[in-house]
Amino acid sequence: MAPLTRRALIAGTTAGGFALATGCTGAGPTPTPSGSAAASTTAAPSSAAPSPSPSPAAVSPSPSPSSPSPSPRIAQLPGGGTVPFPGRRMVALYGHPTAPVLGMLGEQAPAQAVARVHALVAQYQELLPDEKVIGAFEIIATVASAGRTADGSYSNRTPIETIMPWIEAAEANDIYVVIDLQPGRLDFLTQAKEYEALLKRPWVGLALDPEWRLKPNQVHLRQIGQVDIAEVNAVGTWLADLVKANDLPTKALVLHQFQPRMIVGRDQLDTSRPEIQYVIHADGQGGQPAKQATWQALLKDLPQNVFLGWKNFEDEDLPMLTPAQTVAQVTPLPHLVSYQ
Repeated sequence: MAPLTRRALIAGTTAGGFALATGCTGAGPTPTPSGSAAASTTAAPSSAAPSPSPSPAAVSPSPSPSSPSPSPRIAQLPGGGTVPFPGRRMVALYGHPTAPVLGMLGEQAPAQAVARVHALVAQYQELLPDEKVIGAFEIIATVASAGRTADGSYSNRTPIETIMPWIEAAEANDIYVVIDLQPGRLDFLTQAKEYEALLKRPWVGLALDPEWRLKPNQVHLRQIGQVDIAEVNAVGTWLADLVKANDLPTKALVLHQFQPRMIVGRDQLDTSRPEIQYVIHADGQGGQPAKQATWQALLKDLPQNVFLGWKNFEDEDLPMLTPAQTVAQVTPLPHLVSYQ
């Protein structure tokens, strides 16, 4: 089966008839699912492809960095320091290196992606002259599949050698990297461990995409996935231990979400480890009123000591916000803004 485009995914999902409502906004249409356009494939992993002001403290407290005094061996992050937030904001291109249909990241070679993200950073830096803005790549490492894969996981792993040119381009150009997981029927920790070699690199963080986390016997495109907070906390503990054991700077751990139900028990998120910083990343797409309704729903009962992310969709947002509109209209102002 040919890979589905992001537009085809929306049409196919809508035709499937499952509910997309967040369950707590009650206002206007709800954004459709984000992330990869899941593709039916049993190909080898190497061919994986099918996807203005800070907040009031009462709404989204800006946590203080809580990491211990860094060892002299700990590498500095892009822009300096060893703790991602709140000392900088990140602007990211999202996608898969070999699949332009999954986002802006893969629409060009690494060198051109560097130039593209730096151009976006320059726009945000002009809008936020008193803050530090850096670029980021969010790379889909495991890609949700609409068809059963050889191991039955409904998730295709991208080989590390396919990702490495993007990591190296990022490291040469002061760009942070986030490795994104769409695990299908596997658990997030199992997949995260497969990319341990990348996560040992100082400038590489991790993202979990519950939309593509299936229960046994579920398949993609028939429902929106979800994950229990215990599984998220297990990943956080493992990643924090990895950071500590390898004298790494604090890592960003991004949780993608566009419905409250996608992270079951989110209020029990364990943010006690100084080696990681969680980012709740709003992945809703569609019209701006619907995106804002989703944003407000996700801000309710936000766990303490988390940061916020927002995604702009090039094709699916109606319309996509400009950088100036993002800064002016998305409140609290996110520390991570990504582009798909």
